[in-house]
Amino acid sequence: MARARRNASKRQKTAGRAAKPRRTLWVIGALAVIVVIAAVAVASRSPKPPAGPNNDPAAPTAPDQASPDRLTGRWLRPDGGYVIEVRSAQGNGVLDAAYFNPRPINVSRAEWRRDNGRLQVFIELRDANYPGSTYTLRYAPQQDRLVGDYFQAVHQQTFDVEFVRQK
Repeated sequence: MARARRNASKRQKTAGRAAKPRRTLWVIGALAVIVVIAAVAVASRSPKPPAGPNNDPAAPTAPDQASPDRLTGRWLRPDGGYVIEVRSAQGNGVLDAAYFNPRPINVSRAEWRRDNGRLQVFIELRDANYPGSTYTLRYAPQQDRLVGDYFQAVHQQTFDVEFVRQK
């Protein structure tokens, strides 16, 4: 009988040891669920962008389907008198373009493409003081403007720019 009590006592001790790791797993699992629920609650409270028109003139509420021919013409950058002249926009994405400051600067590459339904323009300049400077622009049909970035290669700086159509 004493032996039966000892065996029963050993089983209780062994069962207690096995219960601790199981309990630890339950606690870890419960904490993980709480963390996930808290993360979802915080994410759902994040501010959402306001509905309606936004402040980016080159981001219309619906994608524009303007013809690439809308890119042709003389475009003036009002902050410095720089001019992009687009003579033609070919169906394969090539632009026949020139750049003036006020003298002509060599345009090594000029392309257009559609991105999310919007016309995009890329112009690369290769000349003295223009070693790979680029314009990456979007056509804003509502304002009839080209809006985007100018990468000034000499100083490795990028600037927000816009061009308005010359009448």
